Amino acid sequence: MKWITRSGVKVDRVACPWLIRRFVDPDAEFLFVPADQVMQVASREGATPYDAAGAELNHRGKECSFDAFCRKFGLLERDPALVLMAKIVNGADTDNTLWDQPESWGLEAIAEGFRHLGFRDDHEINAAERIVYDALYAYCQQCVGKGRPDGQFRKVG
Repeated sequence: MKWITRSGVKVDRVACPWLIRRFVDPDAEFLFVPADQVMQVASREGATPYDAAGAELNHRGKECSFDAFCRKFGLLERDPALVLMAKIVNGADTDNTLWDQPESWGLEAIAEGFRHLGFRDDHEINAAERIVYDALYAYCQQCVGKGRPDGQFRKVG
């Protein structure tokens, strides 16, 4: 299946491809185009648009596109580690007022850093940054396994 979004990826447009490949469509193909071309190219290519104006899988209120994917595919009900990860991704991609997740600030800084490493395009950034999301998911699994579903840096009771 083809998926399409805006070029110039940062948090949400790297986290969503990671989520898609890991939980929805392991053979997914991604297209990155200028924002004003997403819907037109999506129609022509038969691709599903996300994180773009007019897309079903987009920001809604304080939720980001990663949240929309999790909801549409029922991923949070099956995986408590993904619940924590969604909170972290949301905070890194938004103003972090929905969950006030401490780890979000670090993820946002890392994502910004990747944009300045000289990668040729969004495909290279996604490929390079995939390991960050693998590590973040492993962190979330570890937190949940240790009875810290809100993350390691939240004060307990």
